[in-house]
Amino acid sequence: MRALALDVGQATIGLALTDEARIAAHPLRVLRRVGNDGDVDAIVAVVRANDVTDVVVGLPLELSGRVGHRARRVAALVDVLRARLPAGVALHEQDERFTTAEAQRVLLAADLSRARRKGVIDQQAAALILQAWLDAQRARG
Repeated sequence: MRALALDVGQATIGLALTDEARIAAHPLRVLRRVGNDGDVDAIVAVVRANDVTDVVVGLPLELSGRVGHRARRVAALVDVLRARLPAGVALHEQDERFTTAEAQRVLLAADLSRARRKGVIDQQAAALILQAWLDAQRARG
């Protein structure tokens, strides 16, 4: 019973997965975007393969908190995903403002090369989104 997070970008989707105890989020991989239908097929395959019960999608709100162009693009994917997730899998949205910048700081601190950072930044951002969601769940009790 794991949770999966998505950091949806224009060209890629970063994925992160919890451990089985749902204590920590771990970067999983990056999917190349192929369009909402193909993206959802790939996401649903990951959900089924990993016994996922919750999918957390990062919502890229504007700094003001408003829903802008990027968030509307993610919402279009969420609509398709919501309709095609297996029964019993819950979908959650999580504010993802600043996660990419935070992921960049984490990767810089780990002294990764620019090329290596580019390859893992989206999955690291997804892990930060997922960890924030996990922490909020624990705080609610």
